[in-house]
Amino acid sequence: MKIPAMISAELRRLTSTKMGTLALIALMCVPILYGGLYLWANQDPYGKFSDVPVALVVDDVGTPASGSSAATNYGDRVAEELLQGKAFDWRRMSAAEAERAVHDGAVDFTVTLPKDFSAALTSVAGDHPHQATIELETNDANNYLASTIGTQAVEKIRRSVAELVGKEAAGRLLTALSDVRASLGTAADGAAKLTDGAATAQSGAARLDDGAGTLATGTAELASGAKTVAAGAADLAPGARTLANGAHQVASGNATLAGYADEAGTAVQQATDALPRLRADVAADLAAQGLSPQQIDRVLARLDRVAGAVREGNAKVQTAVGKVDQLAAGAAQVASGADRLADGAGRLADGTAQVAAGAGTAASGAARLHDGAGELADGLGTLHNGAAQLRDGLRDGVHKLPDSTADLRSLQATTISDPVAVETSRLTAAEDYGAGLAPFFAALAGWIGIYALFLIVKPVSRRAVTALRTPLRVTAAGWMTPAVLGGIQMVALFGVLALALGLGFAHPWGTLGVMVAASFTYTAIILALNVWLGSVGQFLGLVIMVLQLVTAGGTFPWQTLPAPLVGLHHVLPMGYVVDAMRQLMYGGDLARAGTDLLVLGAWLAGSLVLAALGVVRMTHRRTLRDLQPSLIG
Repeated sequence: MKIPAMISAELRRLTSTKMGTLALIALMCVPILYGGLYLWANQDPYGKFSDVPVALVVDDVGTPASGSSAATNYGDRVAEELLQGKAFDWRRMSAAEAERAVHDGAVDFTVTLPKDFSAALTSVAGDHPHQATIELETNDANNYLASTIGTQAVEKIRRSVAELVGKEAAGRLLTALSDVRASLGTAADGAAKLTDGAATAQSGAARLDDGAGTLATGTAELASGAKTVAAGAADLAPGARTLANGAHQVASGNATLAGYADEAGTAVQQATDALPRLRADVAADLAAQGLSPQQIDRVLARLDRVAGAVREGNAKVQTAVGKVDQLAAGAAQVASGADRLADGAGRLADGTAQVAAGAGTAASGAARLHDGAGELADGLGTLHNGAAQLRDGLRDGVHKLPDSTADLRSLQATTISDPVAVETSRLTAAEDYGAGLAPFFAALAGWIGIYALFLIVKPVSRRAVTALRTPLRVTAAGWMTPAVLGGIQMVALFGVLALALGLGFAHPWGTLGVMVAASFTYTAIILALNVWLGSVGQFLGLVIMVLQLVTAGGTFPWQTLPAPLVGLHHVLPMGYVVDAMRQLMYGGDLARAGTDLLVLGAWLAGSLVLAALGVVRMTHRRTLRDLQPSLIG
């Protein structure tokens, strides 16, 4: 009997009755029903999340916006974005309604934004900063995966809210820095004006110093002349009036000088008095713009050095002004004495002594005025240098703060709130969730289909074993019958995946070839188990299927398996079937697919050799087990 005849005989046996034919057809449909229905049901579950009911509770009462009496309610803003996004079937409810709905299974989970949600988000600007919370309530009795999805959804909401709040906070900070820069520019302009004024005052003080020196010389000469007048009092009357006129001119000049000195002293005093208010205003402006206390202290330190110099210069100026005032008073006294001299020539002898004394006082005052004017010039020089340092420091601060526009600040705030973007590229890509699972369930369906066929297909023809004693021919016939049926199952399953479910295949013929090769390999493995162990071998085929179900790496990466199962992944054939289908279905590495097929070929050849050895044993030695009917099939 030849191989085709043995195959034909087995097929006639399987279809000899209507029930047998129905059983064969039903078992042939097992892979289609298993693989096709499962992949159809799970083709795109992520696209159906918008139908998943979720309760949304917004208890947020809001918080007053900065600089406004209106309230900012981040809870309502988040809720509006969630409802518009339609990632889930969001249903806004009260807390009591949501609690009842998640308990009864009307919603899969509940997301709550508590009443202090906005207050917590804005608490960073206050004395008690704390994190905002998003409350997630799940009920695994409804659906465990829904609870897992809810956890991921809340994490996305958290990141979205953090980005929103970060962007607004960064925008306010950048705007504040821009305002600080503008204020520093204004302060720098004021410091420049102060520098120019100090330079002008210094120049005037230098002229005052020169005039005071001339006055000192003149008053010294006056004192000497007064003594001469005292000695020649009898001859003084004709020149008394002239002296009186000169004294009045000196007094007028000294009064004018004193007026200038008073004006200079008043201006310097006003500048000195304005320093604390200027310091407080600068500190307040910097604090309002969001600078830290350390940054404010560094700016004020520069101001304080300048203020100290100004106060030191003011003290010297006031001293000099006092001396000028004393000189003016002395000159007035001289003028009065000269008038009395002119009016009372008879009292000339007595008056000449007073004139001499007054002239000495005037000389001493003029000398003090000269010294004070020098000190005033030095103080105003210090003021000029300090004002220049203030001007340069403020300008340096302006340059260190970058200039910006509203659009630039918006882009900067966006970058600060979300500094990292993810760019994803794929060497290969499955179309959807169903396409991602297709290699695993197609491989598993192939094993299930062959396993089911061996429930009715005889592994070997014992008649042929007894009559022909040709182990290789018997083995080939025993393998080819279920292998051909299994190949038909894989072709039908491939048609369902490609046509009914519309899955795409980068290499359709290669994918089909792997599916058929997998079915052939499975057939050889289960055939060898049945030849050697009979019904026990059929049971072991079920055990091996369960082992491959968990070790093939069809869902989670095989690296996540416990260590003992990792070794099985590298040995059992289904993992190689899954990998080969992925490479050919998604357009991956064809060399890897070739390696996987070599492993399947090794399993196929080894299993057929093992089955042939079992048939050889049956032709040479029969046991009581061979005479007993199988428990299965």
